[in-house]
Amino acid sequence: MLMELNIRDVQTYAKQCFTNSRLSHNWEHTCRVCNLCRHIGQVEGADLEILMVSAYLHDVGRAWQDQSKGAVCHAEKGAEIARTLLDKYVISNERKDGIIHCIRAHRFRGNCTPATLEAKTLFDADKLDSIGAIGVGRAFQFAGEVGAKLHNPTVRPEETAPYTMEDTAYREFKLKLSKIKACMLTAEGRRLANGRHAFMEMFFERFLREHKGEW
Repeated sequence: MLMELNIRDVQTYAKQCFTNSRLSHNWEHTCRVCNLCRHIGQVEGADLEILMVSAYLHDVGRAWQDQSKGAVCHAEKGAEIARTLLDKYVISNERKDGIIHCIRAHRFRGNCTPATLEAKTLFDADKLDSIGAIGVGRAFQFAGEVGAKLHNPTVRPEETAPYTMEDTAYREFKLKLSKIKACMLTAEGRRLANGRHAFMEMFFERFLREHKGEW
């Protein structure tokens, strides 16, 4: 017998998926994304049920990507996991497809473009948590998780590979984080991104100076 969709059940299931996750993409990240989704979704007028279910489930495939060192797309895997979960609940195919689309389309480096307001909101919320002060902290945290150096000024970030010693926080900033502000899809997301982007630029400008021993 199918069950009524309950956001608390979804939340409980999602939380269990992060038992052995890396700290840079753990349950706390999902909770921050949910808070951002709720704020942006209310401002933009999104369907909050579709949005919040998507937000809780958006990274449930992350462990597969980490274990494969990037060979598996966590957005595609997460969409697959979410569909299996949602098949247990009473929910229309249209709304189920809407949730699956949000999850599949939330990845910055993904191949699926957010086409709905809910998908655009989740995309923005997830990206906002990777920039600003929290984004800088997570970038260094992830670099430590993959065994990367603090910084390597002798190589160009564009010539390095992910999940290696050269996958530094500065590499993440140059190749991804610095581009996020221009990719925001909602008006409120763009507003929030401006301040976070400015902080990152200031931080990494000073970081490079201090790394060279300047004062």
